[in-house]
Amino acid sequence: MRPRVTMVFAATAVLLGGVMLVPAAYARLSAGEAEASPESVAAPTPAPPPPPTLAAGKVSVNFKGEFFSWALLDRETDQLAGSKNMAATSSTESMLKAWIVADYLRRLGDKEPPAAMKRMASTAIRDSNDDAANKVYAAAGGSYRLPAKGQPGPVVLRAIKLCGLTDTKPGNVKGYEGWWSFTRMSPRDAVRLGDCIADGTAAGPKWTKWLLTEMSKVRGSTAAKDQKPREGGGRWGIVDGLPESITSQGPVSIKNGWTMLNYDGNWHVNCLAVTEKWSLAVMLRYPRQGGLDYGADVCASVASQLVTPQPGGALKVPQQPIGKL
Repeated sequence: MRPRVTMVFAATAVLLGGVMLVPAAYARLSAGEAEASPESVAAPTPAPPPPPTLAAGKVSVNFKGEFFSWALLDRETDQLAGSKNMAATSSTESMLKAWIVADYLRRLGDKEPPAAMKRMASTAIRDSNDDAANKVYAAAGGSYRLPAKGQPGPVVLRAIKLCGLTDTKPGNVKGYEGWWSFTRMSPRDAVRLGDCIADGTAAGPKWTKWLLTEMSKVRGSTAAKDQKPREGGGRWGIVDGLPESITSQGPVSIKNGWTMLNYDGNWHVNCLAVTEKWSLAVMLRYPRQGGLDYGADVCASVASQLVTPQPGGALKVPQQPIGKL
C-alpha cells in the first residue's frame, strides 16, 4: 500500500508542478512580447530644424535700369550662386573702402596705426567718409597717378591676388583713370572679397575682428539729412531684407557703395554683406530719378528672397516694381 500511495503523491506533485510551471513560463513569455512590442519603444526625438540662413534660390525683381546683378557665396560649402550675369562688372564706389582699410591694416602687421589713422579707418567704414578713405588709401600705397595701361594700382592689385578675384579691373571712365572708386568689380568678385575679409586674409589676424566690427556698426540712412557731399549714411539695403531670426545669430558686416554719376546719368549702387555663413552682393545701375531708396529697396528684396526657410514656407516674390522710376 505505501509504495502506491507514494507513487500517487509523486504523480500528483508532478502534475501540480506542471500546472505551476505553465503560468510562470507564460508570464515570462508575455513579458518578452511586451518588451518587443513597438508600442512600448519611445519615439526618437526629432532633430530641430536648421536655423534660418541665406541659400541659393530664385530671385524675382521687376527691375527698371541698366544693370542688375547679384551673387551669393555659401562660406561653409564654397558654393557660389547668383544671376546669370554675376560675372559682369560695375564701378565699386564706396564698397571698395572695406578692402582699402583691410589692405592698410594688414600691411601694418602687429603694429598699431597712429591714432589719427585708426580714426580715419573707422570713419571711412562707419560713415563712408571719402576724405578719410583717401588718406588710408594713400597710406596703403595707393596713388591717383595713372596706372600702367590696363593695369590696376597696387592696392587693387593686391585685392585681386590675395582674394582670387577674376573679373576686377581698373575703371575706364575718361578723366577718372586711377580713381579707386571707379574700379570695376563683378558681384561674384564682391562676395569673394567679403569672404576674404571675413576669413582673415584681407586684414590679417590682428585686425580682422576689428574691421568686421566696424562694418557691423555702419550708421546712417538714405535720408537727405544723412547724405552729405563727402560722406553718407550707409546702413540700408541687404540688412533691411534680413529677418530677426538671422540678424540675432550674430553681427552682419556690411559696406555699401553709392553715387549718382553725371557722366552716364545713373545711380551706381552696390550692397555687400557678410556673416560667418555667407557673403552676398547686389550691384545696380539705374536712372537718376529713381533715387537712392530705389537701389536700397532692390538690395533688401534680393536678400529677403534668399532667406531659407521662408517665413510661412512661401517664397516672397515682389509683385510690383521696387520703389519708383
